[in-house]
Amino acid sequence: MLAGASGFGQPKTVLHVITVQWKSTATAEQKAAAIEGVRKMAADYPGIKNVWLKTLKVQPAGYSNVIVMEFQDEAAFKKYTDSAAHRAWEKLYLPLREESRTHDVTN
Repeated sequence: MLAGASGFGQPKTVLHVITVQWKSTATAEQKAAAIEGVRKMAADYPGIKNVWLKTLKVQPAGYSNVIVMEFQDEAAFKKYTDSAAHRAWEKLYLPLREESRTHDVTN
């Protein structure tokens, strides 16, 4: 092994990345509640392994938050859309969302 060589993996989990543009009428409290709702959803849906909620940088302009969820596998990701936990979160999130862009990736 080379000294200083970077080791990396290629996990079979699925990353679901959401870039959010909020409606102009959404308050800071409402946005925070929607983002906090991701934590509750992850606690209620066993297929979610991890979440990332602290946004450091967003592109394009007009988008302000990034939400990332890691699913244990592709099957868990596919079941998530129709899950009760996801539907409950959408009740908080969708009324505030102007537009979102999603990216889903795995190995």
